[in-house]
Amino acid sequence: MMNWKVVLAILTCNILFMSFSYTMLIPFLPLYLTDELGVLPGDVHLWSGIVFSSTFLVSTIMAPIWGKLADAHGKKPMAIRSCLFLSLSYFCGGLVTSPEQLTLMRLLQGFAYGLWPMDLAIMTLYAPEEKLGFCLGTMQGVMTAGSVLGPLFGGILSDLFGMRFSFFIAAFFLFLNGLMFIFFIKEPPDPGKDDARKEHHLTQMDVLRQPLLRNMLLCGALIQMVIFILQPVLSTYITSLAGDIPNLTLTTGFVISLSGVSGAIAAPLWGKAGQKKGFIRILTISIFVTGIGEALQGLPSTLAAFSLTQFTIGLCFSGINPALNAIMAQHTPPDFKGRIYGLLFTAQQLGSMAGPLLGGILATWWGMKSIFFVMSVILLAASFWLYHTYHNRDPKPVWF
Repeated sequence: MMNWKVVLAILTCNILFMSFSYTMLIPFLPLYLTDELGVLPGDVHLWSGIVFSSTFLVSTIMAPIWGKLADAHGKKPMAIRSCLFLSLSYFCGGLVTSPEQLTLMRLLQGFAYGLWPMDLAIMTLYAPEEKLGFCLGTMQGVMTAGSVLGPLFGGILSDLFGMRFSFFIAAFFLFLNGLMFIFFIKEPPDPGKDDARKEHHLTQMDVLRQPLLRNMLLCGALIQMVIFILQPVLSTYITSLAGDIPNLTLTTGFVISLSGVSGAIAAPLWGKAGQKKGFIRILTISIFVTGIGEALQGLPSTLAAFSLTQFTIGLCFSGINPALNAIMAQHTPPDFKGRIYGLLFTAQQLGSMAGPLLGGILATWWGMKSIFFVMSVILLAASFWLYHTYHNRDPKPVWF
């Protein structure tokens, strides 16, 4: 059995490459559509919504299947599968010549998705219970750090070599991830393999019968929807605030990355706080302060002021996912980790699919500033719902 510290170190490198590759490209897809694929400015919001959502349509269907296969045949093979198919999809992204072809590439990405759930499942099986919050907070912090480096590096590569080159770099890093799993990660132990719980033949429906887990899946979908309401139009919104300045792509990447800088700092601290104060309480607080922050983010009319709010959002938001992942880990048996994170990923993909479409509609009909206030309303409503449901009641871990 591998030492949990070694596993955490390897997985953090893996997550850094994964996040770096994603954020090096995805925030710039609207610019890729207009500059490289010939989409007219009036159509870019609609095409951005289609391109973003297409991935999540496929991954929503496949995630529970990958999770079930991971529990039956191992988390490591599923992680390797995801790395190699993601690498292939990014490589294809650098070759496309039309928005239709880019949509097909994103569909392939949806089939490939599942790396992050496998990282979570592997880590929760290796991590000691008292270190769970620290491990998940560290992983979230590293993912956020990758989201800092990605837009910056993507902006530099786009200025120097064009956006297509970034796709090939991303493909290389995902291929490296696959090699790391093949040679350095051992299949995690399955404490429930010979346990009597196996006789219960747990299914995904058993999860939906647990009120806490059902509520956390709904929460994951709402949070992911909020993230992706903004993401398809964030780069174009920043360019509208920036005006006609040199190195526009690089500036956009820098502003987007600010939330990642603050989030990378704050995520491990949120994780430790959840370990001490209770993960549901920390989840509620983090969602609430993020809702306030999103309302404030819609107010600035200058790039400098918006940049400050972008940094603040990272501090607030980075507590959500570590707490959510820890709650799911604490309330599921070891032999169900692949499926529970597959279900969470499915819920998040449903939110990811709805978010870009809603964001595109809001930006087209009511302007991009309306997006921030809609995000704020959703987050504040979610925090009040969690507070009402779990105030003074932090459920203890439950094994089916």
